[in-house]
Amino acid sequence: MEFQEVVRRRKMVRSFDPGREVGREVVDRMLHHAVRAPSAGFSQGWDFVVLSTVTDRARFWEQTTDPDSEQDRWLRGVSSAPVLVLCCSDPQAYLSRYAEPDKGWADRDVARWPVPYWDVDNGMAAMLMLLTAVDEDLGALYFGVPPGCQDGVKETFGIPQDRRIVGVIALGHPSPLPAARGSARTRRRRPLSEVAHHGRFGTAWESQDPV
Repeated sequence: MEFQEVVRRRKMVRSFDPGREVGREVVDRMLHHAVRAPSAGFSQGWDFVVLSTVTDRARFWEQTTDPDSEQDRWLRGVSSAPVLVLCCSDPQAYLSRYAEPDKGWADRDVARWPVPYWDVDNGMAAMLMLLTAVDEDLGALYFGVPPGCQDGVKETFGIPQDRRIVGVIALGHPSPLPAARGSARTRRRRPLSEVAHHGRFGTAWESQDPV
């Protein structure tokens, strides 16, 4: 598939076909692409925990959902995904890397970082996995783990406490049944004239490409 087509087709899929598995080779390609993402100082402070068995996925949902509440349509759809990938960032990998002689921030002060690049880089790795899913004719959804559930998920899957679960990718074949409506169906996509600025904020970029 051409790259432009992959980008145009990328969307969040919220309902999966539980009867269709995802081949291990596909997940392997996703992970190989993920580690090609850029990272500050080539710190590569990321870890990916793949949950592809029924037992592991059930343990994840047990830690992140309330068994006493009625599952909504969104949760019913996404919980049928045959693969979950927990995307974890490692802040210490960056603080240690930038304390090395070629960087020289020996104090390892988090305040030196205007934004947490350990999470930014993790997001770029996740995007490469989302694009790979499109190229493989699969659906994917990127979603977060609630703050109150992070420790439980870490303990359940042996994730070190100094890691941050930035997000989770649900992967599978899209369900033929109607899914819960996402925000993209109810909100317009902002045009380039609003979000791209030329030379100075407020001066709209004049796009030559109408697509």
